[in-house]
Amino acid sequence: MPRLADQALPLQDWTVLSLRPRGQHAGLRAACMRFGARLLAVSPIAIKHTDDAQTRRDLGAALAAGIVVFTSPNAVRAASALAAFHARPAQCWLAVGEGTRRALQRAGVPAASPQQMDSEGLLGMPQLAAVNGQRIGLVTAPGGRGKLQPALRARGADVLRADVYARATVALTAASRHALAAALHDPRHVLLALSSGEALLALLAQVPQHSLREIALVAASDRLAQLARDAGFTRVASASAARPASLLRAAAAAFV
Repeated sequence: MPRLADQALPLQDWTVLSLRPRGQHAGLRAACMRFGARLLAVSPIAIKHTDDAQTRRDLGAALAAGIVVFTSPNAVRAASALAAFHARPAQCWLAVGEGTRRALQRAGVPAASPQQMDSEGLLGMPQLAAVNGQRIGLVTAPGGRGKLQPALRARGADVLRADVYARATVALTAASRHALAAALHDPRHVLLALSSGEALLALLAQVPQHSLREIALVAASDRLAQLARDAGFTRVASASAARPASLLRAAAAAFV
């Protein structure tokens, strides 16, 4: 029986492209090591915290609502830089996914998150089933999960939105461009791990889509998978969750 060290890992010899903002590649990098892949960090977006009087007022109102919803770990980090927060008795705090829930936990706030870690999963939680007349604080950023606010308002909720950060397109570094071009010499073994539509569009604004046509893409949701198909990607799979291991597991099942 071969030793475990001699057995090929699921994504052995693959290169995984991460479009996460600079400094936020660690989770996917660790998962790549477990799957035998090499991570190539390509950051076409940056996170800019918003700090002005209006944002602070909006955040204060959102945090005082009966239900408080955070849409990303970046929202937690940006909000905690603006204000100390804690859950009041009878107040309900929700996170769109496990990573956001853990970020709130580190900030000292217990929160619940859906098993399906996207907007649809969040809207399916029992805490948001009957919210007519309730105030819901939405701590988020422009763009991104644009389905939440209109869906909650359609259910009769008063949504108090606080945009505490923004995503900004940044130019790829010369080193990133060179490394990406080298990886694309073997595009059939390149995998794009997609968890942000804004990041994908920012990449395509700088890299010709035809150069990416043969790579594989695994998306953190069906919505992102459709966005990728609309952009011209043909080797597309959806993961059951946005966690790095879930993305790579779905990719291995679909493309290896």
